[in-house]
Amino acid sequence: MKTILVVDDAVSVRKLLQDYLTQQGFRVLTATNGQEAIYEARRSEPDLILLDIMMPQMDGFEFLRQYRKEKQTPVIVITAKEEETDAVLGLELGADDYVVKPFRMRELVSRVRAVLRRGEVASDPRRVLVAGDLHLDPATHTVSVRGEPADLTPLEFDLLALLMASPGRVFTREQISGHLSESGFAGLERTLNVHVRNLRAKIEANPAEPATIETVFGVGYRFHAD
Repeated sequence: MKTILVVDDAVSVRKLLQDYLTQQGFRVLTATNGQEAIYEARRSEPDLILLDIMMPQMDGFEFLRQYRKEKQTPVIVITAKEEETDAVLGLELGADDYVVKPFRMRELVSRVRAVLRRGEVASDPRRVLVAGDLHLDPATHTVSVRGEPADLTPLEFDLLALLMASPGRVFTREQISGHLSESGFAGLERTLNVHVRNLRAKIEANPAEPATIETVFGVGYRFHAD
């Protein structure tokens, strides 16, 4: 049974999430602020954390700054619609995904399960990644699309591998640039956009209307897998 730590200063939100997630087969723990969450996360080592941003004593941002020094436990940030820019900062601080209030409970659980699955895939970095007719093999450093080999540059390969390993996760441009720096990338944002465009031209059925590598406007990119 997976354990989820719900961190929110609103009693009604904690109760709602605890009841629903318990019904979905999760073990649920709660905390009212970042300080309590740090203590509880160290004690119980949850599999995933649902984290509100605006809280007293220690907000979600400070929690992420401190906790990411210790653990890489998946974190989903919860933010209000008018505070959606906070979600971008949360991603830059190490959150794995975000949901915007008000949200549907079924959507939230779907996000939770997807993030947990991504963690399982990431634990085996040599695993062949498959999404529809797109195959990426880290061991042989090859990619095929609709049964045909795709001739990717090393940087394009690493970019695709990063996105495919975490389908649905939104990566900020800063996060992608930091990851690709190991492949020699040291460009500006517009340079990254060119690499994404070139990659789309090689793997998308219709590069003019990309359906695999999606742009999240104002944030970055994510890999969409049916």
